[in-house]
Parts: sequence; structure tokens; C-alpha cells
Amino acid sequence: MDFLQIGVVLALVVILAIPMAKYLTNVYSLEITKQDSMFGKIERVIFKLSGIDTNDMRWQQYAKVLLLSNLVMFIITYIIIRFQGVLPGNPSKIDSMEPLLAFNTAASFLTNTNLQHYSGESGLSYLSQMAVIIFLMFTTPATGLSLCLAFFRGLTNQRSIGNFYVDLIRSITRVLLPLSILIGLVLVSQGVPQTLNPTAIATTLEGATQNIARGPVAALESIKHIGTNGGGFFGGNSAHPFENPNGFTNVLEILSMFLIPVALPLTFGYMARNKKQGWILFSAMGLMLLVFLSITYINEKNGNPALEKIGLSQENGSMEGKEVRFGIAQSALFTSVTTAATTGSVNNMHDTLTPLGGMAPLAMMMLNCVFGGDGVGTVNILMYSVMAVFLAGLMVGRTPEFLGKKIEGKEMKLIAIAILLHPLIILVPSAIALATQLGSSAISNPGFHGISQVVYEFTSSAANNGSGFEGLGDNTPFWNISTGLVMLFGRYFSMIAMIAVAGSLLAKKRVPETIGTFKTDNSTFLVILLATVLIIGALTFFPVIALGPVAEWLTIR
Repeated sequence: MDFLQIGVVLALVVILAIPMAKYLTNVYSLEITKQDSMFGKIERVIFKLSGIDTNDMRWQQYAKVLLLSNLVMFIITYIIIRFQGVLPGNPSKIDSMEPLLAFNTAASFLTNTNLQHYSGESGLSYLSQMAVIIFLMFTTPATGLSLCLAFFRGLTNQRSIGNFYVDLIRSITRVLLPLSILIGLVLVSQGVPQTLNPTAIATTLEGATQNIARGPVAALESIKHIGTNGGGFFGGNSAHPFENPNGFTNVLEILSMFLIPVALPLTFGYMARNKKQGWILFSAMGLMLLVFLSITYINEKNGNPALEKIGLSQENGSMEGKEVRFGIAQSALFTSVTTAATTGSVNNMHDTLTPLGGMAPLAMMMLNCVFGGDGVGTVNILMYSVMAVFLAGLMVGRTPEFLGKKIEGKEMKLIAIAILLHPLIILVPSAIALATQLGSSAISNPGFHGISQVVYEFTSSAANNGSGFEGLGDNTPFWNISTGLVMLFGRYFSMIAMIAVAGSLLAKKRVPETIGTFKTDNSTFLVILLATVLIIGALTFFPVIALGPVAEWLTIR
């Protein structure tokens, strides 16, 4: 029955992803499409009122306006949450956020990470939830999608990489907003609150007073998953019954957060006019997902060996930290999808996963290319593809080519920087945290699991995921500053490198295919691509995986 549940949900994702991929291809087309007649008038009004120049940009312009717009959003975000206590839209009288926590929160939601060092229902006013959190939940995935499609255009020989503002607005008006409205209405029908009334006060049967937090939950919950954001209105996130009431909403949220990431590799195939290429990328990511999902499911289903030794029955698997209404199958699937898609939404407590069950989601964030969020994962797997082509070219003594573009030193240096930056901003801060009292004092479970808690926090921050091993006491100056910086570095340094690669490849003339051209749309390349991803991942992360989850697993056997 568990396998049927998981299989049906994954099959639905693939079925829905195919038309979504075709739709996204039209959304980001540089030519006039049928969608322009539906959305064009609204968008032209937005462009006119904001004074946006819709002409094509060079990659330097694209990167500049991307960074500038995000800087403005960061400043506005910080000001609102820093002074929310004296601003309107605060019927529950929530205090202003202290400076370092405000910095961390602004950096978190600006980078599409949604790491929360505060409890949602008690940390933010309604104004902050709507004007900051929900607003950024639209603009940050739209930024990621814009960058992704600009990268696609550079690789597929389009006339330009496009215009950032046009891509950003189209991402919201044509993709994120319609889907979030639809999903939001369905969630409301299932009992998810959508109100601006203050916290409800109820009297229990024993006569005690109970405060029941509520608010515009459905609006946040829908874009939280469609935009692979992950931040919860409540501290319990999607384990809270107001965010995720039943099995149907659980499946709906899985489909929502996985739809766009799964569709993007297929979108690339359509844009490259080579569907096989898109399916090869999809297959590489899909195979990795299935392996890691199996690891999580098997270990959670088998239960905790330490509890078995003392005679505690675990007929239903390791249910610690999980909702009974979801069980092992839906918990394991949600855990795998939320870390594969770098969403960060959780319907169970990741800190209570078995050692190897928790290793799998950690490993997917470390690789950062198992579908990924709205744009990021597909760009990362494409960078690994270019690296795989480059390595294959070196082995046969031929200048490597990818989709008719020669891959030379300039592109490889930028790709190497983007790929190596990821482990650097995870492992260095982790080492500092574990070596100092500032970081190690937050660990709630000393020993091997404590190492996992620290590494998971920085990996989640670097991968723009936002989930955590929440036994970690992370609302401290050290953790707010360190994870805030890791989130910003992980987002923007790689973005600049990616857009520079797109601009460099776009400027190159297409090389005609010859008998010696290395094909990248067959099973041979699929194997080489998987080997490249796993070897690089193993070389950089295996030692810390061995010190954390693997060592913990060996101690409880």
C-alpha cells in the first residue's frame, strides 16, 4: 500500500509536468505567443506605470538589475519586520523583531530559503506575513525562474538572454499567481484558515483559556509550495493541522512544490528543440531522487534499532516526530520531495529521523541538483552536464561542445567556482560552529547527531532549502549572522556565475555537429552525468557524512 501511495503521487507529478513544461516554454518565449493576448495588457500597464524598459539586456545588465532589485527588497523587508510592533496590521500585538533576527529573516526570505529562527504565528504580524513574507514568496521564486530561463537561452542559442524585469513579471502574472490562487481556494475548502481576524480565544472543557492562532494562512500556504519557499505560517509548518489538515492536502502540497522543478528540465528540452536532452536531465535527477527516497523510506519503516534492542514495538515504523494522519510513506515522500525541490516545508520533524533516514535529505541538499527549487536545481544539473562534457572531451583529446557551443576555460572557471562555492560555505562554517562554544552551545544532542544538526543547518542555508534539525537552538547572534551570510553567498555568488556563463555561451557561434561530436542526449551521457555528480559530491561531502549520520547509525546498531 505504501508503494502504491508513493508511486501514484510521483506518477501524477510527471503527468502534470509535461503540459507545464510546454506552458513554461511559451511563457518565457522571446516571440509573441497566444498568452500575450491574455496577460499582455496587464503586463503592459505594469511596465508603463513602473517605467520599465522591455528591451533585451546584456548579461551584465541582467545581473545588475537582478542584484539591485533584490537589494531594495531586502531593505524594505528589514524595515517592516524590524518595526512591525509600531506598524498597523498587528491585531495580536506582536513585538518588533530584534536586529540580528530581522537580518536573518530578511536574508532568508529574500534568498528563497525561508529558514525560520522564529515561530511563525508569534513572531510576525499580519502586515509582515503579507507585505513581507507572501510578497517575497512571489518575487524570490520569480527571480530564480528568470535566472534559469536566461541560462536556458544562453545554452540554446536564443537571440538574447532576455530582460530580467519582463521575466520577473511574467513569472508572477503567468505562473505563480494563477497557480497560487487555484491551490489557495482548494486549501480553504479543506479547512485551512484565511482571515484577518486576531488570535481566537477559546475556553476548554476544563475551563482554561486557549489562544488559537490564525490568519491569512491559505494565501501563504499555496505560494509557499508553488514557489518552493517552505516557510510556515505556524512554527509546526506543514505538520500543523491548520496548514496541512489531511491526506488530500498533503498530496496537494507535494504536487505543488514539485510541479515546476520537475517541469523545468523538460522545458529546457523544448527550448533546445531536443526533447531527448530534457528527458536525460530529468532521468538523472529522477534516479537520484528514487535512490534517496528509498533510503529514507526503508530506514523509517524499519524503525530505530536502539528501540528494538530494549523491546519497544515499532510495527508502524519509526513514528517519532511524525503525524499519525500521514504515516511513514507520506512522511518519507514529503521529506524527500521538500529537500529535493529545496522547498524546506516539513510535515514531520527531520531531527527525529533515523540516522540514515536523515542522511538522505541532507545528501540531496549537498548535491543541490536533484530537481532543486524553481530554477536552481535545473541550472545546477546543467552546470554538471557542462562539466561532464568537459571531462569527457579531455579524455578523448577533443575540445568539448555542449548543444553546439564550445566549452572553454572561461566557462569552466565560472562553473567550477559555482560548484565549489557550495561545499565551501557549508563545511567552513560547520567547522567553526563545531570548534567554538558560540556554535556548539546550540546543539541539543551532543555526539554524532550534534554534528548532523550543525551540518544540516548550514547545508539547508546554502541550498536555499530552509528546513532544519530543529533540536538546534539557532536563534542566537552567532547562528543568525552565520546562516544569514551563508544564505546570501549561496544565492547570489552562484547567480552571478550562472548568468556570466549564459552570456559567454550566447556570444559564441554555434558549431556544426560532426561525427566526432559527443552526444549528450543518450544513455551513455546519462551514466557520465550521474558519475560526475556523485563523484564530486562524494569527494567533498563524504567525510562529514561519515562523521555525522553514518557514525550515529553505527552506534545504534
